[in-house]
Parts: sequence; structure tokens; C-alpha cells
Amino acid sequence: MTGQIIAMILLTPFALAFIYAGIHEYLRHRSGDGASYGLVYDETTGTTHISGLAEDEDPYDPDEFDPNDHNWPEGADDDKS
Repeated sequence: MTGQIIAMILLTPFALAFIYAGIHEYLRHRSGDGASYGLVYDETTGTTHISGLAEDEDPYDPDEFDPNDHNWPEGADDDKS
């Protein structure tokens, strides 16, 4: 087999998944069920991630973050300087 055929075989599943996701998002957008996405803060781990938001939920605002409210993981030094 040539290198081009091997590359095509390896990339085909990713291309099909990308096309499927694009069609799915296009149909969702046309149906009028637009989802609202935003940054969500997880207080237990101190991390943020992108997630779907409910209509009554506000996205995380990094300007309102207070690092003193962060829950440090167990085993971390208690006297952070």
C-alpha cells in the first residue's frame, strides 16, 4: 500500500465524524433550538470548562473570581504564600 492510501484510511473516520457533527449542528440551528454555551466554574476542583447553560443560569465571569474562595485539594499545603 502506498502512503497516500494509508493516510486516507486513517483520516476517513475523523472526516466522517466532522461532517456528521456539522450536519447535526446545522439541523439543530435551523430547528430554532439554539443552545446557550458558556464557561462553567467547578468549585471543588477549581477548574472551568465549556458547557451548555440553562436559560436561568448565568455563565462564569472570570472578573468576579475570588481566589480566596477556592477549595484547595486534600494534601496541599495549607499555608500558601
